[in-house]
Amino acid sequence: MTLPVRRSRGALPVWDPFRELEDLHTRMDRLMQSAFPGGGEFGAAEGWAPLADVEYTEDAYLVELELPGVGKDQITVEVTASELDVHGEIREKERTGVVRRHTRHIGQFDYRTSLPPDSDTEHISAELTNGVLTVRVPKAEQARPHHIEIAG
Repeated sequence: MTLPVRRSRGALPVWDPFRELEDLHTRMDRLMQSAFPGGGEFGAAEGWAPLADVEYTEDAYLVELELPGVGKDQITVEVTASELDVHGEIREKERTGVVRRHTRHIGQFDYRTSLPPDSDTEHISAELTNGVLTVRVPKAEQARPHHIEIAG
């Protein structure tokens, strides 16, 4: 038994998984824009919070924030009695070519975290190295654990 042969008049379309992902990304962006006007797109020049790690050590609390490409003159670190606030702005750089994809954050950023009650807010320090801002919040002297001898 012979089967009929199908002949097409042009080349078969080639499946491109990357194009499908790009289409999905575009549709998700539209959905986020309709659900949350002004949000949903990484490149938007609106407020955002940088990625951060908080580490508790024996004598201090360390807050590490990812701020690649940001100079220390673009960052402000402020502290109140119970809150640490790091804010600043990343400006879009001038480009000479055509930008095909823009996923890096630009615009105002703001990171806030509550400080534990045993924080020594008078001796907080901050250091920017290789795009990572490390804020060191020492623990108050009376809050540090110490050994108590048992009498008797």
